[in-house]
Amino acid sequence: MISLGEPAFFTRLRDAQRVLIAGAGGGFDVYAGLPLAFALRSAGKEVHLANLSFADLYGLDLDVWVDQDVAAIGPDTPLRGDYFPERTLARWLVTQELPPTVYAFPSIGVVPLRTAYRALIEHLGGVDAIVLVDGGTDILMRGDEHGLGTPEEDMASLAAVSGLDEVAHRLVACLGFGVDAYHGVNHSLVLENLAALDRDGSYLGAFSLLGAGREGALYLDAVAHAQRHTASHPSIVNGSVAAAVRGDFGNVRFTERTKDSELFVNPLMAMYFCVDLPGLARRNLYLGLLERTHLMRQVSTVIEEFRTALPRQRPPRTFPH
Repeated sequence: MISLGEPAFFTRLRDAQRVLIAGAGGGFDVYAGLPLAFALRSAGKEVHLANLSFADLYGLDLDVWVDQDVAAIGPDTPLRGDYFPERTLARWLVTQELPPTVYAFPSIGVVPLRTAYRALIEHLGGVDAIVLVDGGTDILMRGDEHGLGTPEEDMASLAAVSGLDEVAHRLVACLGFGVDAYHGVNHSLVLENLAALDRDGSYLGAFSLLGAGREGALYLDAVAHAQRHTASHPSIVNGSVAAAVRGDFGNVRFTERTKDSELFVNPLMAMYFCVDLPGLARRNLYLGLLERTHLMRQVSTVIEEFRTALPRQRPPRTFPH
């Protein structure tokens, strides 16, 4: 029974004992799942972290690989360069005396990615729930919008996990409302999509990440650590969310990467928007077309061909107030 006294997201996970939280879109997406992981661990649940990775995983030693497309990244896993979000996170987890392993998937198509998820689930001894986390909200786009953001990795993850019917609970949590505007996402259409999901019974509501809370404070520390240790390419998404969690507003500067852009940091960026994953997958107009993809470039091609064949796109809409 859903109650106003508990976010529906946590109500859905109340009976889950072993939860896998996975970054859907690559890069630092897994960081958006950290506050959820802290809250679930405080509730006595076993939580594991994973991420679709942009790092050059195929240069890793053989003993790092749990399976063909699943790498277990720890604080001492070697890699050239400073861009390795999974290892950076593992090194921060050590400082908090938390389990330091972050599992990483290569950037691959739906067929091998689903196989990799199953291999990881078997390695973990089974899971009751998978939570895909998106830094931003472009995972909520159904395909006919004027702009989709950067959909390839999100959609590969969504399609892969949507086929894992053996997992009892599969959810999506988005953190960073508004950050995808830079990539052409119209957030009035995001809200329209959430309303449609609500009519279907698939919207699980929203709740804020507060800097005054333990989860918010730990998230801020993790993001600051990542920015210090990834000086060449700090996360704009998590930097924006962290600024919102701190109570900053407007055109906030936290990295030189945004010097030519005007940001609009605001409290909505610090809110989680949560949905049922199978329900989200059902509303996507092209997800089924990705089922036979093996490479990420095939995912890109399928999406491009689908968009080219669309008779019309939903035009962007402005907020009325």
